[in-house]
Amino acid sequence: MNLQQIRYKLKYGITVEWYNFWYMVLRRHQKVIPHVASIDETIERIVVDRCSVSRFGDGEMLLTSPDKNIGFQKGDARMAERLKEVLRSQEKGHLVCISDTFTDLYRYNRKARRFWRTHFFIYGSWWDRLLVPNRVYYNTFVTRPYMDFADKANSAKWFHNMRDIWQGRDVVFIEGEKSRLGVGNDLFDGARSIRRILCPPCNAFDRYDDILTEAQKQEKGVLFLIALGPTATILAYDLFKAGYQAIDIGHVDVEYEWWKMGAHRKVKWNVSM
Repeated sequence: MNLQQIRYKLKYGITVEWYNFWYMVLRRHQKVIPHVASIDETIERIVVDRCSVSRFGDGEMLLTSPDKNIGFQKGDARMAERLKEVLRSQEKGHLVCISDTFTDLYRYNRKARRFWRTHFFIYGSWWDRLLVPNRVYYNTFVTRPYMDFADKANSAKWFHNMRDIWQGRDVVFIEGEKSRLGVGNDLFDGARSIRRILCPPCNAFDRYDDILTEAQKQEKGVLFLIALGPTATILAYDLFKAGYQAIDIGHVDVEYEWWKMGAHRKVKWNVSM
């Protein structure tokens, strides 16, 4: 770790502790406390009803403002409006997933708790403005069922049940060209076949129309698993509207590898295609 990285980590740590302190002192809380289904309920809906999935985390919420950027996706006015459209959508057969961090934060480890307190202190009003009161959301941690949890006892069950989503299916991965989803592990071994549509690793939304057009060349019975950051959130919704089952799967295989390793912090792992 070089000096610049050390300085960044120190600055980040101090900033997070500062916001955590004021979050707790001021007893901040959201005006809209959404009902978020459990991971078990989310998996069951996907498997039984073959639902499509769009997930919202901190990055997707930031990009609802066109002047915000995240590491691999610059802000975009069209993307911001589309993200808000998907977040507010209520289509049968399409699940809008958000992070289950609005209550009972002690389910998560210290690092995750500190992160979400900081996030809500700064951006909580955005969630209040965009969430629809009195509706059921589903759980974005369905694809992140290991690292952030304080008690990891359920992770094995979640990974096991998750495999039923693609068991015996013809799967098409839509991913950044460097993602290599599922390469080097057995998570997707139950799929009947796997094909890939490779996309730009950064600012994928710049090529959104091309990606959507290419995806729609596939037969209707395929299952799309999309690992493409915030672009996946919108793409899963549009493919659902076009008659496909499409799931914003994120980098679930990284969580799977951490679980198999018994890792207690996020570590890099390398695979070769």
